[in-house]
Amino acid sequence: MKIRKINRKRRVGLVVSKKMAKSAVVEFTRLKKHPYYHKRFKQTSRLTVDDQKDAAKVGDKVEIEECRPISKTKSWKIVEIIN
Repeated sequence: MKIRKINRKRRVGLVVSKKMAKSAVVEFTRLKKHPYYHKRFKQTSRLTVDDQKDAAKVGDKVEIEECRPISKTKSWKIVEIIN
């Protein structure tokens, strides 16, 4: 039996809210380029992530990884806390 490697998306972001049990809101920013004007601009996204250990605090820099849907809004989990 051949085992396939699952490529999952990973992002690095900042914890901005920790008001839910075993969950956190992580915000990450990326640079995009306008298709016509070619100007670069920042785009910010906020994701609800799973934090089973409740280890993350507001202001922590974390690495998150895509996973199976855990709830209606959670389909990412915290892999490690960088700061």
